[in-house]
Amino acid sequence: MIRIYAATSNPGKLRDFTVAADELDVSIEPLPGLNEIDAPSEDEPTFAGNARLKAVYYSRFARGELIVADDSGLEVDPLGGQPGVRSARYAADAGFEAAEPRTTDERNNLYLLSKLKNIPVNQRHARYRCVLAAARDGACLFMGEGTVEGEILTQPRGTGGFGYDPLFYLPTFGKTMAEIDLATKYQIGHRGKALRALLAAMSLK
Repeated sequence: MIRIYAATSNPGKLRDFTVAADELDVSIEPLPGLNEIDAPSEDEPTFAGNARLKAVYYSRFARGELIVADDSGLEVDPLGGQPGVRSARYAADAGFEAAEPRTTDERNNLYLLSKLKNIPVNQRHARYRCVLAAARDGACLFMGEGTVEGEILTQPRGTGGFGYDPLFYLPTFGKTMAEIDLATKYQIGHRGKALRALLAAMSLK
C-alpha cells in the first residue's frame, strides 16, 4: 500500500482524502507536526503553481516521504473565473463583512452571492478545480488535476461539505455538493478526480 502524507489541516479536505483512500487502497494521513510548521506564502497565480509550491516546501520537513499538497477552488464564469486561487480568502480580500458574525465559509458564500445578484440563474455556470502535487525531498514528482462543472444557486442548500458546497449545484443530480453523500462526492468531485489522476501519473513513472 502506498503511504502519502497530506499537507493540509483542513478537516473537509482530510475527510475527502480519507474517503478517496478507502476507495483506492491508499494510506493518506495528515503530515505529522504540520501545525508547528510555518505555512509558505501561496502567491502563485495558478492552482498548479500553489500546489507545487506547497508540496515541495512541506516535503523538506519529512525526508524520504511522499508529501501531497493541493490547491483548489471555485471558478465562476460570469465573474471572469473569480474567486479562483483566492477562493478561501475571497471575502477577506475584498474587506467584506457580514451583518452578523459568520464563519469564513459563510462570509465567502455571502460575498459570492452579492457579486452575482444581478446575474440570472441560467448564466451562473461555474466549476470546482483541484490540482494535487506530490513531492519528495524538495522535488515535485507528480501532479494530477480534476474539475467538476456546476451552477451557483441564489441561496445555500444542504449541510454537508464545506466551502462553497451549499451553493454549488449539480444539475445531473439535482443537488448541491452539500447535499450528496461523501462516496458520490468523491466519485464525481474535483478532489477525487485529481487524486485518481495523480495516482495514474505515479503508476506511469
